[in-house]
Amino acid sequence: MGTQKPLSNSDLQEWLKRNPSWSYADGAIWANFKFADFTEAFAFLAVVARLSEAANHHAKIENLYNRVKLSLTTHDAGNQVTEKDISLAEKISEWKGL
Repeated sequence: MGTQKPLSNSDLQEWLKRNPSWSYADGAIWANFKFADFTEAFAFLAVVARLSEAANHHAKIENLYNRVKLSLTTHDAGNQVTEKDISLAEKISEWKGL
């Protein structure tokens, strides 16, 4: 796939304005999701796994009962945010209805 180019700060800020469920901190984009219970959260993680495998790109995942935090950076770009992260975040958001 080749090396990914990090997004410019202005492109990242524009994307964040259009996608308010996602934030930027510590060099990554991230989002928190809350569900009715653990089963619902785990079902969401199964969807994220399928989307991630299809994109050959994987999020850092934190799960505690009914809460899931996803964090995305691109390793090929020195753990910075690239178009690859944005694309996966948008697919996750689309599935979640955000």
